[in-house]
Amino acid sequence: MSRKEAELVEQRIREALDDLRPFLAADGGDITLDEVTADGIARVRLHGACCGCAMSPMTMKAGVEEAIKRVAPSIKSVEAVNMGEVV
Repeated sequence: MSRKEAELVEQRIREALDDLRPFLAADGGDITLDEVTADGIARVRLHGACCGCAMSPMTMKAGVEEAIKRVAPSIKSVEAVNMGEVV
């Protein structure tokens, strides 16, 4: 993937996260994109109430990963770099 293609993928992912942000914020949480690896893994960081929330795994799989893969089909998986941390 070229640098320009990678930047476009990151932009699409950030826009997808922006669309999810109001739902997370309603429960006191947030999410940001940390990086997209060369092998197609989007690494995100959970913030606020999302850290340590029992529903975070379901939110990641059914919400975040689905939204990211919809706008960036080249993404193979989505990982939360801080899943389970209490901040």
